[in-house]
Amino acid sequence: MRSKAELEAAIKAGGRAVLVVNSRSRRGRRLYGRARRLLREAGLEFAHVFPVTDPTRLGELFTDVLALEPDLVVVGGGDGTVAEAVGHLAHRDIALGVLPLGTTNNFARSLEMPLDLSGAVATLAMAGPPGGKVADVDVGWFASTGDAQGEGPGDDHEHIFANMVSLGLSVDVAAHVPHGLKRVLGRSAYALTAARLLPRHAAFTARITIGGETHEVMTHQLNVANGAHHSGQRIARDASPDDRLLAVYRLGDERRLRLASATARHVLTGPWRSLEDDAFLTTAHVEIETDPPLRVDVDGEVRGRTPVTIRLRGNALRVIVPPGFVDT
Repeated sequence: MRSKAELEAAIKAGGRAVLVVNSRSRRGRRLYGRARRLLREAGLEFAHVFPVTDPTRLGELFTDVLALEPDLVVVGGGDGTVAEAVGHLAHRDIALGVLPLGTTNNFARSLEMPLDLSGAVATLAMAGPPGGKVADVDVGWFASTGDAQGEGPGDDHEHIFANMVSLGLSVDVAAHVPHGLKRVLGRSAYALTAARLLPRHAAFTARITIGGETHEVMTHQLNVANGAHHSGQRIARDASPDDRLLAVYRLGDERRLRLASATARHVLTGPWRSLEDDAFLTTAHVEIETDPPLRVDVDGEVRGRTPVTIRLRGNALRVIVPPGFVDT
């Protein structure tokens, strides 16, 4: 593995770069042409460009990407596309560059990337001001029950996640939010779908084991975050994908109205509260059982059910970030 400085120097000197754009993402289809033009004008040349029209083939596509032995892989799309890239690029001598073209762009927000296309391109063009830098950030690792993708002799990348593992109402919301509504309203489509599903949603008991100590809670929503954002909102002012911590937190208790009020507090107070607050459990390894067993959402994709084991893998991913990002 090259050092971050060596990899950054190779990219600035015109190292091999590959572009992957999900043209099915919320903004990918509309902005694909403009993104190509801005990247070209910024001096970013690509050995190969992969426009993705079938997201179910992303796994196969990254096999072709890695065969090209790139120094840089720029991925344009939403959190699902970026999560697939993270799984394949973690623990490799390759930098990931993110063009935020999705609905919530949680991972891009956690990297402090500009969310406008021109700003993101300027960050990726490291050779000139105000270009970014190569940093290494944490990823998560999970193993759930009955996850067909993660069982058997498959590669370890199938267990890697970028941003968050979720249990509860958000899993149902992700499964039922209409794609047309999401395309028109963006993040608001999730809130509207949650309001429709909440009156019929049943609370569950979660047993959270950290360092041999078990915490039992009742709730409608439980999250384990590696990144700093959920649903486009900051979790805590000191949360970061580069802090060597997983943040475990619930939204409300067994009462449905408490979920609504806790979600509102999460949105309003996230930029000011700290991971040291009682609302959070922080760890590098957590095991979760639920009663009843629940589906496990990993970066927006259902991956088996509980029980689930989640671990942190520190500094496992090379990424391009703005120059002001604190890299530890």
